[in-house]
Amino acid sequence: MFDSNAYLHYLVNPFLLGGVGITIGLTLVTILFGMVLALPLALGRMSSSMWFSAPARFYVWVFRGTPLLVQIVLIYAGLPQLGIRFDVMTSAVLALSLNEAAYLSETIRSGFSAIAKGQIEAAKALSLSRVATLRLVTLPQVIRIIIPPLGNSVNGLLKATSLASVISMEELMRRSQVLMQTKFETLELYCVAATYYLVLTTLWDLVQVRLERHYGKGYAQQKSVARAPQVAAVG
Repeated sequence: MFDSNAYLHYLVNPFLLGGVGITIGLTLVTILFGMVLALPLALGRMSSSMWFSAPARFYVWVFRGTPLLVQIVLIYAGLPQLGIRFDVMTSAVLALSLNEAAYLSETIRSGFSAIAKGQIEAAKALSLSRVATLRLVTLPQVIRIIIPPLGNSVNGLLKATSLASVISMEELMRRSQVLMQTKFETLELYCVAATYYLVLTTLWDLVQVRLERHYGKGYAQQKSVARAPQVAAVG
């Protein structure tokens, strides 16, 4: 039978709360490194030069086409056979970041594809360099466009960190499993872990909504201004 008292007890267990903190930290570090890697990957995919586009396509093909669990194990247990060794934390961050970069690069690429070509041509007409065009014209718009899919990536990443438990990374899921081995209250501990993940993803959803409102302010104002003449004409 499900023990509700045990469930409530584990909700405030310091050992599990520490795992929640590690999960949050792992997610933040991974999304940061993933974004740093994703931008050059996206630019490489869009490059007309095969020297840039081919490696970027190959990278995305490999990391999107193989399971994250396998990637984690290969980095932690496979690379040492080649003389490359990482500790548990580094292996988890590296595997999650490399995997997330592949997906984020496609998100960023879709954002760039949504920008009207006329804006790029207008920037060229104003003699803006490629770097200036990227920084002043395209990137601000891309950020607004990719926030919803980026939010979904962060949401998924929060839960994907649980796969790091396979190499004994002591995040939330691993610490739950440690308690299961000693307390034998499997159902209660899984429910507690699920509750924590649900709370974390819900909090991120609130943050995502605020980000969408913040970066969509100017766009919303433009839409309201564009509607005004139509309303006046109808009136």
